[in-house]
Amino acid sequence: MSWQRGKESLPLGEQRRPPLILVMGLGNVLFQDDGVGVHLIRKLQKDPIPKIVYAEVGTAVLGVLHLFEWADKILAVDAMQAGGRPGSIYSFEPKNGGNPGSPESLHEKVLLSAFKFLSRKTPPVIRILGIEPETIAFGLDLSPSVQASLPQGIQTVRKIVQGWTRK
Repeated sequence: MSWQRGKESLPLGEQRRPPLILVMGLGNVLFQDDGVGVHLIRKLQKDPIPKIVYAEVGTAVLGVLHLFEWADKILAVDAMQAGGRPGSIYSFEPKNGGNPGSPESLHEKVLLSAFKFLSRKTPPVIRILGIEPETIAFGLDLSPSVQASLPQGIQTVRKIVQGWTRK
């Protein structure tokens, strides 16, 4: 007797391997705070969590389908307009189809749509870390309030990943 998750099949009673975790940054770095996910990933890569894969995805979500096939758990960092103060951090699991009127990250629909193209039977677990933008306009630099939120964002990423690796 065995159970199956994605392409993995294990006999009952065998220990499961640690989850394969992808932390990815979404957004367009040419539009200031819209690129906060990519900026945060770049900072994380300077002091990475061992055995975690990081990807600067930007807006090219379909370009990383191979990573979606591989990952058990995905943490996507993205700008999210939810009405809070600029730099506010939100963490949630997206609902396919969502609730009408509920806030969502700026690239969440594209991310969730990409899972239609996967060959695996069950999609990976997804969590989104959203950061409230201040300015979405042409420019390469984050606004001061969003830049100031990056250390807390990094700490939140580390906490989520630690929770996933302990299970």
